[in-house]
Amino acid sequence: MLRSAATKDLPEAPDTRGFSFVLHRHDGRLELLALHHPGYGAICADWTSAEMQRRIRGGRRQLLARAIGLHRERELRVLDATAGLGRDGFTLAALGARVTLAERNPTIATLLTDARERALREPATADAAARTEIVCTDARKLMGPPARFDVVYLDPMYPDRGKTALAGKELQLLRELTGGDPDGDDLLSAAKARKRVVVKRPRAAPPLARREPSLALAGTQARFDIYLTAS
Repeated sequence: MLRSAATKDLPEAPDTRGFSFVLHRHDGRLELLALHHPGYGAICADWTSAEMQRRIRGGRRQLLARAIGLHRERELRVLDATAGLGRDGFTLAALGARVTLAERNPTIATLLTDARERALREPATADAAARTEIVCTDARKLMGPPARFDVVYLDPMYPDRGKTALAGKELQLLRELTGGDPDGDDLLSAAKARKRVVVKRPRAAPPLARREPSLALAGTQARFDIYLTAS
């Protein structure tokens, strides 16, 4: 169940399986609270934070930008097909890409829209925010054929394997709200791009759909599997 507080016309989340969420405004931003986790804090999409600025300062040589191809070509058209809270998508926009953030969960899409509107009002982030658009839809509707984007970027939520160490609270709440991304393999199969499809994975995880990439870039925690489009 999702309820709204101090906010009007907010969409309800589909099938939250008995979980109780509430959207409310606090300090000028939209936040999501999980009432069934009273000890958890609120989560939000915030593109103006110090953490986002740190990500952006990594520049076009950071692994994300290199995997997308921004170190070679600026102003790529990128579809972030699993937008989540938009951190990677906004980082790419700040580094010069034009990014469509697709998010099929209407509650998360509302958080993204709020983040974009606030970023547009800040001089330091307005230009990057203007290079983004948010679409509340299943990304497969945007993938083609024919391919509309230079790059399709996928960062599906990794399944909860029931480990004793709990996932981060934010990821846990997003899983509960959305049910995760059980169709990640299907997303990769459907992805069509002019130049490449990029999948973000935990460093030790197998490739999505067990499909070996053309190449991969690995960091300390994450790996980017790159599927080049045959020319």
